[in-house]
Amino acid sequence: MKTLLQRCLQFIPVFFGITLLSFGLLYIAPSDPVSIRLSAGGISADPQVVLRMRAEMGLDEPFLVQYGMWLERFVQGDMGRSYMTDLPVAQTFLQALPYTLRMAGAAMLLTLLISLPIGIGIAACRGSRADYGVRLLTFIVSATPSFIVAIVLMFIFSYRLGWIPVLATTKPIGMVLPSAALAIVMSSRYIRQVRAAALDELDKDYIVGLRARGIPERQILFRSVLKNIMVIVITLTGISVGSLLGGTVIVETIFNWSGIGHLIMTAISNRDYPIVQAVVVWMALAFFCVNLLADLSYRYFNPRIKDL
Repeated sequence: MKTLLQRCLQFIPVFFGITLLSFGLLYIAPSDPVSIRLSAGGISADPQVVLRMRAEMGLDEPFLVQYGMWLERFVQGDMGRSYMTDLPVAQTFLQALPYTLRMAGAAMLLTLLISLPIGIGIAACRGSRADYGVRLLTFIVSATPSFIVAIVLMFIFSYRLGWIPVLATTKPIGMVLPSAALAIVMSSRYIRQVRAAALDELDKDYIVGLRARGIPERQILFRSVLKNIMVIVITLTGISVGSLLGGTVIVETIFNWSGIGHLIMTAISNRDYPIVQAVVVWMALAFFCVNLLADLSYRYFNPRIKDL
């Protein structure tokens, strides 16, 4: 409880800094939410109408006053209303959140299922053709942008083979390609990290002792070695999950996946401050919670870690 309390107290200034910075960047950005809203609705931006709408939205106030008004509403549980649609921000955000959660969960699970056995397997046969081949392939894939992988998967499985619809965001099958595009790129990085950690573990004396006792190699790899490299795996997972929960803009845009990444890009383009702030708060909380859980789980896999 003391550790949790300390982490929560440390998060408070970080939260204020992140929200203040994001609000300030939008404030100094060119263009204006009122002008964008009027032009999107096909209405000429009459100066009197613009001034009246800015007053109604509170955009005529100084920067710190606007930020203070938003912060006061937020601590009371009110995220405000979208400048573009006039819908409650909480409603818009909660509509996009399940899409991102499903895609992030599927991508992370697929990444671990691919990278852990391959990374440990090539570490066990270091110097072999399989080792060199997998490392070369992962090097190439890790240098490939995720949108290239997404387009290739779409071309093969949707256009050529016709197995998966291109735009099927309302069906479970529509999650296959975006999750696979993210998992392939992440797996290429995970495999190299897992291999390096497993090699370091295989060089330790206790592995020689286990082999001398006649313990099967598979059991050594996937019980002893895997458990001892879980701290590194948890660290990688925490970073990746935080990024995935924040939304992957390019992949969501390619597959028309209405998640958090697509939402925040639209909100930034429209200078929709309340939605941007809601997503920023979500991303900050996601990183905080995931990293906190990762730090706490270190103690389970490595009891020698006493202080976080």
